[in-house]
Amino acid sequence: MALIIAILSYLLGSIATGYIIGLCAGVDVRKTGSGNIGATNVARAIGKGHGVATLLADTAKGFIPVYVALHLGLAQSAVAIIGAAAFLGHLYPIFLKFHGGKGVATALGVLLALAPLVTAILMVVFAFVMMLSRIVSLSSMVAALAAPISLSLLAYPATYIVLGTFFAAMIIVRHRGNIKRLLAGTEPRWGLH
Repeated sequence: MALIIAILSYLLGSIATGYIIGLCAGVDVRKTGSGNIGATNVARAIGKGHGVATLLADTAKGFIPVYVALHLGLAQSAVAIIGAAAFLGHLYPIFLKFHGGKGVATALGVLLALAPLVTAILMVVFAFVMMLSRIVSLSSMVAALAAPISLSLLAYPATYIVLGTFFAAMIIVRHRGNIKRLLAGTEPRWGLH
């Protein structure tokens, strides 16, 4: 049962919602802006409404399979694997030849199902850094790094702390280009050209 849900979770994660929303608007977001299929690039390429739709859809890709796994009473390790599968599906989607997004929204969805209080904390962290910097990538990375710390401080199971650490590490890796631009002072700020 858990294996089947994990496979379905990966396939759900592989649905490139930002790419699909872009195509519906007549834009291939992979060839626009940063080339990323995530909500930030979609918002910059075709509008904030489309960006919000992408954010919600990508979050749902992480939330739904984990919510189902939890309500089926699966073991913590199985639930964590299912969450990781959705996340990896977004990062390496089979439908886009394994070239996906950065995983922030999908990880958020997984954590929303697993640890709602931690998710609320991470959203506050994101909003605070965003208010100070107006840089989405920096805000995302700081919030990602705060995930395993928050899970640990709030005494969540070790399995979930490991999952949060995995998310943080992969999100940082996927932001390599952003880190280079941050160091060079060329990373774009939200709302500024």
